[in-house]
Amino acid sequence: MNRTDIWQGARTGAVVAFSTLPFGLLFGAVAVDGGVTPLEATIMSATIFGGASQLVGVQLFGHHVPAWLVVLSVFAVNFRHILYSAAMAPHVQDYTLGQRLLAFFFLTDPQFAESVKRSEETGRVSPIWYLSMAFVIYVVWVAGSALGAVFGKLITDPKAIAMDVLLPVYFLGLVLGFRRRANFLPVVAVSAAASILAMHTVGSPWHVSIGAIAGIIVAALLPEPKGTKAES
Repeated sequence: MNRTDIWQGARTGAVVAFSTLPFGLLFGAVAVDGGVTPLEATIMSATIFGGASQLVGVQLFGHHVPAWLVVLSVFAVNFRHILYSAAMAPHVQDYTLGQRLLAFFFLTDPQFAESVKRSEETGRVSPIWYLSMAFVIYVVWVAGSALGAVFGKLITDPKAIAMDVLLPVYFLGLVLGFRRRANFLPVVAVSAAASILAMHTVGSPWHVSIGAIAGIIVAALLPEPKGTKAES
């Protein structure tokens, strides 16, 4: 067992976990406010482990919409994870079946971004590093959801203490971490424009997937400049 990988994975996971903790607290509070019990909110975080889709789900539960629409909306939000899984496939080829199943269950946005960075820095994403990072993120997320569900009503206005800004700022940091990669600006610009346009025409949560697909199409069409080294 490589203790260095365990330590480095856990340290990376801690940074991610405490950056997303406010979002977990917010989810727990929103879930209970929408009629979900604290236990149900905690189980939802433990089994789904997808903040954006969980928020969409509990919001739709509160409006008593048909079950098929809830499932379809959650799929739209999580469609990007299909793309993440395809991109991660080469990095998990030497994992055991159990490790691969766990790896894809834990595959969130920051988990994917940090794994790509790790691959570029070291040439490999070892199972012990990946799962060490994932374990820390997962435990903090579930615990944060539980705390938010139990004590969330004490936070009367999340915007007043800037809780609504923390997660977008963190994701912006993830995106900017890849700013030196080839064709970064056109891909991000088109993806952002498509997402904003879709938000005002098609609506949420479809704008997430539409923006991602637009970015992928641009990345596939644009040639990579010769001699450009992909960096993060």
